[in-house]
Amino acid sequence: MEIKDITSLASRIRENVAKVIVGKDDVIELVIISLIAGGHVLLEDVPGTGKTVMARSLAQSVDGEFKRIQFTPDLLPSDITGLNIFNQQNSTFEFRRGPAFTNILLADEINRATPRTQSALLECMEEKQITVEGETRNLPSPFFVIATQNPVEIQGTFPLPEAQLDRFLLKLNVGYPEGDDAKALIDRFIHDNPIEEIKPVTTVDEILDAQNSFKQVHVSDAVRRYIARIVEETRCGVDVALGVSPRGMLAMLRAAQVAAAVAGRDYVLPDDIKRLAVPVFCHRIILVAGQGLGSSKNIEFINRIIKEVPAPTEDPTAKDSIPERQSES
Repeated sequence: MEIKDITSLASRIRENVAKVIVGKDDVIELVIISLIAGGHVLLEDVPGTGKTVMARSLAQSVDGEFKRIQFTPDLLPSDITGLNIFNQQNSTFEFRRGPAFTNILLADEINRATPRTQSALLECMEEKQITVEGETRNLPSPFFVIATQNPVEIQGTFPLPEAQLDRFLLKLNVGYPEGDDAKALIDRFIHDNPIEEIKPVTTVDEILDAQNSFKQVHVSDAVRRYIARIVEETRCGVDVALGVSPRGMLAMLRAAQVAAAVAGRDYVLPDDIKRLAVPVFCHRIILVAGQGLGSSKNIEFINRIIKEVPAPTEDPTAKDSIPERQSES
């Protein structure tokens, strides 16, 4: 698959999802970027902003398996992964697969499940496999998790641990419709639910081809050093308790390559890094003075770093295009 094919694929999916979701083209594109990059997405916003509808619209745009899990405090890990059941007819244990064996998994209100149940997704999301009673089974490819959570309601919820958050490529806020988008939303849903008319516009094989092809997008040495410098800055300062991990740095690399391909380019620009910095890095840091992961303090911190770290010059191959960080005296 060539770069132009990835661009066309993303455009078809974006236009299809936009038949349901109004005025959120940027969020839709970022979700598509995560899908092609082989990552996962955490949608965080108040109830009623269309998180679940967006996930379903994307899933219905792909001719693959889609399953949804409603996370609740009484949900067990086996309700996600599956379990061995004794068959009395042949006196053997048979494995009954859980809903995680799918191409696209919607983990709705993920923070309502206990930490024990949340941890069942760790191996799924990182290694695309499930281990039950010592036996490992591979998940279908592609495997894509869209999780939702409500950041306002605290009662009856269990905050996601850092290890879980670090496995999400992007964390996005859908937000309320603005301006004329609210009226357009009413018009679109006044007679019928458009999600019922969504048809697949791509196949799982095409998604897999895109996932194997986006790595041909060129990332210059200067841009690589730019990414590394930004990540290094997230670990500095007296107000930083936890900075971006190497996993987060590689997540930025993959997301930037896909973003460039979606834009029709075979090379990454510094502007790709700037655009992706908040959704890729914000949920991966902890500030001592912050109000929790992903808070406005985290966003301000990331934006400040983007402003302070000099972007590569027009010559992306120049080794001195990004000054090395000066050690504090």
